Amino acid sequence: MSTDADIPGVSEEKKRASYADLVALPENVLGQLIDGELFALPRPGSDHTEASTELLLLLGAPFRRGLGGPGGWRLLAEPELHLDEDVLVPDLAGWREERFPRRSGPFYTVVPDWLCEVLSPSTTLLDRNRKLPLYARAGVDYVWLVDPAAQTLEAFQREGDGWRLLATFVGQAKVRAEPFAALEFPLGLLWPDAGPVAR
Repeated sequence: MSTDADIPGVSEEKKRASYADLVALPENVLGQLIDGELFALPRPGSDHTEASTELLLLLGAPFRRGLGGPGGWRLLAEPELHLDEDVLVPDLAGWREERFPRRSGPFYTVVPDWLCEVLSPSTTLLDRNRKLPLYARAGVDYVWLVDPAAQTLEAFQREGDGWRLLATFVGQAKVRAEPFAALEFPLGLLWPDAGPVAR
């Protein structure tokens, strides 16, 4: 008696990836588990890294330290989030201070209040089509998508299981967006080769 698995070209259902599969990845690879599928990506390029770092620096002083802003936030670069069975590594994550998890392990299980993904050619589809819906289901309130190639920042707010686009900022625009609307900053600060930025 033969089964589908005995027929050439027909395989058994794809095995779900585990956390052990993710941990086994080489150190120079960023791994994420989404709906049981392992995504292994190279470390981000320079434009991606610079945009992410600049944004963290811009938001950190007023919202983390309370320097020139309201404070009250914890902001982290590339935290490992365990949201049910999914393991994600957003570029930036923020929790309101009163919700910040006092963790005892290498990852975070409390859903952030805000996330930012910096898009690159190798991650755009994953970030938009797989991670955004997952973030909405998990209960993240705000997501920003930053695209260094297009020089854009899109700010979203969760509505039910989906997202409402609050605003799109382009090039050298002045950005003021929730949940950090207490600060206005020139978007051009995120683009390393944009030249002088009007402040």
